[in-house]
Amino acid sequence: MPRNSFIQMTKLHNVRGRIYYISSPKKQENLYAVYETTDRNFWTDLAKYNQAEFKKNGTEGKCIEARELIIALPESFTEYPPDRLLQIFTDHFRQTYGTDCIAALHHNKWKTNYHIHLIFSERTLLEQPIEKVATRNMFYDEKGNHVRTKKEILDEEGNIRKRCKVIKKGEVYERQMFTIKDARFKQEHFLDEVKVFYTDVINGLVKDEKEKLSAFKRGDVYLATKKIGKNNPKADKITLNNKVIQDWNRTVDHALVSGMERKEILKVKQEQISTPIKAVSYTHLRA
Repeated sequence: MPRNSFIQMTKLHNVRGRIYYISSPKKQENLYAVYETTDRNFWTDLAKYNQAEFKKNGTEGKCIEARELIIALPESFTEYPPDRLLQIFTDHFRQTYGTDCIAALHHNKWKTNYHIHLIFSERTLLEQPIEKVATRNMFYDEKGNHVRTKKEILDEEGNIRKRCKVIKKGEVYERQMFTIKDARFKQEHFLDEVKVFYTDVINGLVKDEKEKLSAFKRGDVYLATKKIGKNNPKADKITLNNKVIQDWNRTVDHALVSGMERKEILKVKQEQISTPIKAVSYTHLRA
């Protein structure tokens, strides 16, 4: 039976720091290639723009500056030229979704997990920035908030307070460099779509048919394991849950090989896993 492909997506709150981490030989012991569809200044401008938009909109939580995909590769892919391999995976994403990317090809410390980190922007750069020009003098306080009158940014002696700002009539007060965020990237089914997309790319490159992968689909017979982040306080519980899930997935493999139909396995999954979990969750909500 084909193994499921592993592709994970995370939100990035510090895209420049993450780019440095995945692309620096000082940080990565087994770094084989880095590939970029744009220059590094793009990411600096993107981070500043996203933070400014986040502040302007008064959104709660943390600003999402970009997103990252981690794509596990078959170990046999080490036979391919790393630069060319990484370019293929990155250009496929760029051409399909029309957004700029930076990617790095790694092994983990123990060289047991060959994988790609692919960071992508949710916005595209405008060919020409859209500028807004002040029709009158505009005043901003220390926090960057627009205030109505100059009096609101003066100290007791009538001088403009430090870090306050005046934009004179005729000057540019806002410059839009990027499009709005592409809503596709935050939709629930986007990751499922990408899993199928990259599973097809991987299967088109494998030399041995036995290495072909299948994309995990929600609602299918298999269960998805959960990645354990660094310093996760629930690591022990997640590890135990993952072991149970792996046991279930192996049982499913044996059942399919023995000729059991998928609909029968789904029925067992519904009765023994999905329904009890929903019942427990409902009880906790009512408590």
